[in-house]
Amino acid sequence: MTDRRPVLILMAKEPRPGRVKTRLAAGTGSVAAVWWARHQLRRMARRLRDPRWHLVLAVSPDLALGSALLPGGTYRVPQGPGDLGARMGRLLRAAPARPVCIVGSDIPDLSRRHVARAFAALRGADAVFGPAEDGGYWLIGLRRGGTVPATLFRGVRWSTRHALADTEASIPGLRIARVDTLRDVDEAADLQR
Repeated sequence: MTDRRPVLILMAKEPRPGRVKTRLAAGTGSVAAVWWARHQLRRMARRLRDPRWHLVLAVSPDLALGSALLPGGTYRVPQGPGDLGARMGRLLRAAPARPVCIVGSDIPDLSRRHVARAFAALRGADAVFGPAEDGGYWLIGLRRGGTVPATLFRGVRWSTRHALADTEASIPGLRIARVDTLRDVDEAADLQR
């Protein structure tokens, strides 16, 4: 990544039973959940490719970096160990010193337009969030990768309606922007909506 384009990181788990969408699998069965996750990830990787930014696929588990179950044609990096905050923090710290955003692969309505809005918001803010309907968020971005506040993600109650508020509270003093509210798919009821 020698040019100055921003970086979009798409976080993804290898689509295998027991590794991906376990809450969804509780309502649909593991085969259906894995099928959905695999096809959603492929659609998302295709949809988010854009000449305005570099697309990077952040893979979990790290051993799946070369997996044929993941979409091809995209630069891949390992997520590393830890909870969601530890993994996102590591990705943001390793990013080049330019705008960087992270998104999940389970947001059916996510488009390039949403990502472009987030990068545009970083022109006037230090951080940007794409709120999810459930109180979490589908996107986090920083104006400058590599320079991550030490307090980011401290005390966040993951997978709760408090995740967005907790994350914003973990970075006091930063100018925060919000973009579109979208929904993610965590459980079978989310698919029906």
